[in-house]
Amino acid sequence: MKLYIAEKPSLGRAIAAALPKPQKNNQGYITLANGDVVSWCIGHILEQADPENYDPAFKKWQMAHLPIIPEQWQLKPKAQTRAQLTVLRKLVKQADEIVHAGDPDREGQLLVDEVIEFLKVPAKKKQNIQRLLISDLNLPAVKRSLNNMQSNQLFMPLSISALARSRADWLYGINLTRAYTLQGQKAGFNSVLSVGRVQTPILGLVVRRQQEIDNFVAKDFYEVHAHLLTNQQEAFIAKWQPSEACQPHMDEEGRVLNRALAENVVGRIENKAAEVSKVDEQQKKQAAPLPYNLSSLQIDAAKIYALNAKLVLDVCQALYEKHKLITYPRSDCRYLPKEHHAQAKGIIAMLASADENYGKFAQGANSALKSKAWNSAKVTAHHAIIPTEKSANNLSLNPFEKKIYFLIVRQYLAQFYPAYQYNQCRVEILIAGGKFLANAKTPTAQGWKVLFQRTKTKQADTNTDNSAQNNDDTLSNQLLPKLVAGEKIHCTHGELISRMTQAPKHFTDASLLSAMTGIARFVSDNEIKKLLKDTDGLGTEATRAGIIDLLFKRGYLERKAKNIHATVVGTSLINALPIAATMPDMTAHWEATLTNISEKKSRYEHLITPLTSTITEMIRQSEQQSFAHLPKVAFKRKSKTKKKTAWKKAAAK
Repeated sequence: MKLYIAEKPSLGRAIAAALPKPQKNNQGYITLANGDVVSWCIGHILEQADPENYDPAFKKWQMAHLPIIPEQWQLKPKAQTRAQLTVLRKLVKQADEIVHAGDPDREGQLLVDEVIEFLKVPAKKKQNIQRLLISDLNLPAVKRSLNNMQSNQLFMPLSISALARSRADWLYGINLTRAYTLQGQKAGFNSVLSVGRVQTPILGLVVRRQQEIDNFVAKDFYEVHAHLLTNQQEAFIAKWQPSEACQPHMDEEGRVLNRALAENVVGRIENKAAEVSKVDEQQKKQAAPLPYNLSSLQIDAAKIYALNAKLVLDVCQALYEKHKLITYPRSDCRYLPKEHHAQAKGIIAMLASADENYGKFAQGANSALKSKAWNSAKVTAHHAIIPTEKSANNLSLNPFEKKIYFLIVRQYLAQFYPAYQYNQCRVEILIAGGKFLANAKTPTAQGWKVLFQRTKTKQADTNTDNSAQNNDDTLSNQLLPKLVAGEKIHCTHGELISRMTQAPKHFTDASLLSAMTGIARFVSDNEIKKLLKDTDGLGTEATRAGIIDLLFKRGYLERKAKNIHATVVGTSLINALPIAATMPDMTAHWEATLTNISEKKSRYEHLITPLTSTITEMIRQSEQQSFAHLPKVAFKRKSKTKKKTAWKKAAAK
């Protein structure tokens, strides 16, 4: 008997639909016509054991017990899914062959692998396990996947990476939450101080941004615009480029702070001859943005529709599992396998029949085009999120589902439009010994951009310096006359532009997600910054939304309109913790190591061994930190049951 083990019931049913009939539905599994069986997990049906499972003495929180580092790691069945584990135990014993059908990511790989390991499947049977990768629950796609199974052994690095992540989170969360909670209690703080490998640096980002805003002092700075005329009376504007001699009057970002200096330039250039010293003109092309992975979709949904990350993930799960309109949504990849291009014609034809806006977009798409998105070398266990071959015409989608589906469809269809083309012109002009610069970008062919013109966001909603914005728009949107180097022109007058520095902006859902995915920007250690790639980040595609949501639920973050603020408790927690626990450097480095483990470039020990040393040092530091400024009573005391649940959750992220 062949046993298929899916990650969840919906996936199990999709697999069964592509296999021999008639079938019999049983409690927790489906029997196929040929005697094979499809069963499933219900997400993680095993979890890391609690500290007291290793030693009953650990039930009482004491500094003397820390750090708690298991010698032999243990998993235990989750109470609510124990019955399904019993079903799998019986089926695994009966099976001659096993097919691993977890979701196509590192967590999906571990989820089924840990069940196989827990149920003590014999080594020989384990060696022959096949891996079934499904990213589209529609029948034709499932059948294609069934015909392309691989050895599960090829995916063990993914499993080891997920295992390292799980144990690292347990070690970090259990030990540091206990350490800092105990220190907080000494200062009269009567609640759990939850510390996590990922959640705490994210909270730290918000707190530090808020402190920058609170401590910000605005200052004036000045620009000079030269208004120019050609011999043909064509007008344009160029911006003054201060020389090295002006540096004593400038800040670290190159802004002129001395008004008298700028006024002097205005006076010097009025009604003066000017000369074009350099013209650089290039025809450029811009390819369509790649299809979405989960984070890029969440960022755009937050910018365009003000939807939070957790809601977007939930909507994506419904579009994938319930409606079967999109491929696997928890993807961290923005590329597609080359062979997938063969399905494009059918998908585009299906989309073209829709009455929605994207129907017109699909009608203008050219399925023969192949963008840079089709790159099999950049596809690992999963590919970008794209629409499936199933039509949405007869489905009743709620407003959120319609919006997210539209974004996914539009991004996919953009791959079948030509490049956006424009003329980039950069002109340098000399006036009274000073250098001025004019830049202009003139579109020559809209290409894929025609798909994005209807959803431009309103800048006025967030802009606090409208006059400055208007000046910038004037410069960037102007059309430059045809100029050649050496040409003599005339400066009619100079214009003094007075501006004011702006405080950093509060994080929003979009910018916080962007910070998590591009964490290298916030890393202070230059060596670690070099290690990180643009695609490395804090958390995974599947966990980022949950981590942000968790910080809100724990009362560490709150929303004020679209902006995210740290609460008094969240700020106090970050101020009480050692700087290493609140900075992204360490955990960003660990995320890079996890990626390397999954790609066979690193080993499990390379994460866990240094981590245990770090935790030991941070526990020692906790006894030297001051917790006096924490609120004396943050929350009502929880019952023992609720408190235990909160403490267990503290180790989750």
